[in-house]
Amino acid sequence: MRKLFSSFYVRLSVLFLILLLFMGAIYITISVRSSIAFVEEADQKMNANLAGSVALEIAPFVQDSILTSNIQSLLHYLMVINPHIEIYLLDSSGSILAYFADQAKKVRRGSVSLQPIVEFIRSGPTASVKGDDPRDLNRQKPFSVSPIRLKNNMPGYVYVILGGEQYDLASDAIKEQFLSSTIARGLVIALVFTGLLGLVFFFLMTKRLRTVTDVVTGFKNGNFDKRLTDDAQDDFGRLSLAFNQMADTIALNIEELKHSDNLRRELVANVSHDLRTPLASIQGYLETIVMKRDSISTDEIQRYTNISLQNARYLNQLVDELFELSKLNAIHKKPAKEPFSISELIQDVILKFRSQAEAKKVELTCRHEQGIPLVTANIGMIERVLSNLLDNAIRYAPENARVSLELIPGDDFVRVKVSDSGPGITDEDVPHIFLPYYRGNRSSSRQNQGTGLGLAITKRILELHDSNIHVASELDKGTTFYFDLARA
Repeated sequence: MRKLFSSFYVRLSVLFLILLLFMGAIYITISVRSSIAFVEEADQKMNANLAGSVALEIAPFVQDSILTSNIQSLLHYLMVINPHIEIYLLDSSGSILAYFADQAKKVRRGSVSLQPIVEFIRSGPTASVKGDDPRDLNRQKPFSVSPIRLKNNMPGYVYVILGGEQYDLASDAIKEQFLSSTIARGLVIALVFTGLLGLVFFFLMTKRLRTVTDVVTGFKNGNFDKRLTDDAQDDFGRLSLAFNQMADTIALNIEELKHSDNLRRELVANVSHDLRTPLASIQGYLETIVMKRDSISTDEIQRYTNISLQNARYLNQLVDELFELSKLNAIHKKPAKEPFSISELIQDVILKFRSQAEAKKVELTCRHEQGIPLVTANIGMIERVLSNLLDNAIRYAPENARVSLELIPGDDFVRVKVSDSGPGITDEDVPHIFLPYYRGNRSSSRQNQGTGLGLAITKRILELHDSNIHVASELDKGTTFYFDLARA
């Protein structure tokens, strides 16, 4: 039962049927009361002059004394003709002096209110007023009234209740049957027609909701290709559009997360490999020195120590660059920028790498025209970019190769180019060289001692400066990296 009522369609249908029954009952109640009020008002208007006629007939019999026996036969005849009336004789204050009805029925009031009587007389035959029922302390009924002169010429009233005890008995006898048949017909019509039409309408309306539920459930269960096709210009259409946009965003984020997770796994695997290799080398050489300390020569100890020191330096460089890349990736705000001379910065960087280039017999040059404009950037970060690019170019360049830096001014930028005449980069490697820890085929050996993080750091720094780094390379001809900096 609980599972049945968990359906929105079932709950909506049950609520609709309950409201339908409730409104049907209210409609029937109002209809019955309106019918009774209509009959009473019509009866009052039709018999508005009845009390006047009775007053004319009994006036001669009440002027000397009120003897009911004198007028009983006359009134009995009137009540036989119209059995649903009761006749009362009132004084000027509304007190009941005599009544003519079934004597077995006790009159419970000693007087009636004069306000309805006065209003009836003032309004005339069109009046629709109810007065006190002498046989019930709480009920009012339609009536007819007429002034009459009593003994000693005292004013009084002939007060005729329309719908007396006889009428009530007959009415109660047929009311239950009338109400039962009316309710039955009303409920059948409401349930069969309105109810069925409502259920069909709700079914069609909630069908779209069930479609949304099915698609969302499928999406939750991993079917990220499911989309809603409802393009109507209503709430469901807007919901479908919002869900599709959300689903596209989530699917894209999931793909990015998968890609990032693959890169992370690859990065961890590569870093683990490169950490393990120098650590194993350091450990091996140190163990050799310890185990053969009595037989190993001083030259061998020096050679083993130098190799261990070189590996330790590489480990230190790798850890530093990993930490630097992590910090750069955590930066969400733009770095602090200032105007500076890019030509002067290039000269400083070239001086720093001059000895390294000479050691490898690499020609290091700088080319730019006079009057290169200032650029706006973080000078420390841009120095790191130039250092990474020059270090890579010199490291991978063969002897007697050339490495050059060039500045090309533009309309609102200055382009920086770092070129070498080295071995170049394969087309397969070019799309991946800016990924963290990617070295490519040209450095499959560790002879160059590169960490594979320099270009990733370079790319991230330029992204923080709203710039991009580009590469153009040909095998055995060389490689060129270039990027743009905004003019000050």
